[in-house]
Amino acid sequence: MPLWTYVTARWQALLMDSYLHASAVVQATVLAALIGVGLGVAVYRSPLGSAVATALTSAILTIPSFALLGLLIPVLGLGVPPTMVALVLYALLPIVRNTVVGLNGVDRSVVDAARGIGMSRLRVLTGVELRLAWPAILAGMRVSTQLLMGIAAIAAYVKGPGLGNLIFSGLSRVGSVNAVELALVGTVGVIVIALLLDGAYVLVGRLTTSRGIRD
Repeated sequence: MPLWTYVTARWQALLMDSYLHASAVVQATVLAALIGVGLGVAVYRSPLGSAVATALTSAILTIPSFALLGLLIPVLGLGVPPTMVALVLYALLPIVRNTVVGLNGVDRSVVDAARGIGMSRLRVLTGVELRLAWPAILAGMRVSTQLLMGIAAIAAYVKGPGLGNLIFSGLSRVGSVNAVELALVGTVGVIVIALLLDGAYVLVGRLTTSRGIRD
């Protein structure tokens, strides 16, 4: 069956798989951002703490995704739970590292000036430091999102949602009817979603970062 005919005949199912794939990646990135920014804020003032946090999150990336997903099956079963846990874990390193780098890159004179006008430590952190570090944090989230696009496809190994199911189905049926179409549509779909999300990050960055910081 020609590829275009295959897509038009199954566009609703493909659209749903694309939505589930993007949704899993975005949700995992948001959860990882909450955890990663919190961890970065907790350790950025301590060189030892920063090194330990970076080393631990780096160690997660050394674990092959198939292995990590397999280890999660006895604990969480199949489907969404192991998929989301694995995605969040893999997304942590870029966010933690960029949060630490961004916060350490804030000009100390700006922080001192904020304290000098009577701002509390919490207000300085949320109103000054995190705002100035936001471009770096957003860049970390952007990297994590692109990283997770491929890992989310591999999560089909544990019956996770998304386009990975099409890729795995196509590869397991090589030589049969529509096998190539399945794998190709799944792969192209992942690439398209990755490009769309990357564009969304560019837009979010422009809308949430002041012109003075961008320039």
